[in-house]
Amino acid sequence: MSAIASRNRVPRVTLRSFVLPFALLLLAAACATSPKPPPPPSRDIIVLLPDDQGKTGAIVVSSGGVERRLDRPGETVTVEAGSPPGLPTVLSGQEVSAIAGPALAALPKPPARFILYFKHDSVDLTPESQAFLKVVVGTILDRVPVDISVVGHTDTLGEKEYNYALSLRRAKAVAAILRGNGVDPSVLDITSHGKDNPLVPTGDQVPEPRNRRVEITIR
Repeated sequence: MSAIASRNRVPRVTLRSFVLPFALLLLAAACATSPKPPPPPSRDIIVLLPDDQGKTGAIVVSSGGVERRLDRPGETVTVEAGSPPGLPTVLSGQEVSAIAGPALAALPKPPARFILYFKHDSVDLTPESQAFLKVVVGTILDRVPVDISVVGHTDTLGEKEYNYALSLRRAKAVAAILRGNGVDPSVLDITSHGKDNPLVPTGDQVPEPRNRRVEITIR
């Protein structure tokens, strides 16, 4: 009977072997949910740069209740979140290139603008503007792909309707010259302002050679 009883006895299962892995799992979970250290405060460097014409305006940087005015090329100030901006300093050209060079290189070129002048009551360019055309065409071909606006103008002599038609013919004449020099016609936007928007403001019926023009903007 003792032998039979030993075969039917339910074996005891110890849980001792499972205790340590379970404890390690709880420890790992506790480590995973521990708070992360706060990120360092953001820090910005602001540099005032001249525009494509070499002109510099001014900006005011405000933070933490303190304002700093920047109005010189290359002038810079450092700002941390929630803190007053530091004292402005002026960077050398090399320092400006190191900070802003990659961003400036990624910017598109600024628009190029040209003015071609015409003879009185004519679609013929002045000799000086005729010679200047090679510069215009060279700039366009160097910046492909581009969008080009060609806007015709007149002085205030004559009737408004006549001047509108004349300035449109001037714009179309310039566009034809550009096409003849390899410029894609699809990039040309041709418009006319007539005697409106003079380059040199005058009264009505005043001859002014500088208003007899076509303005070209290359973007």
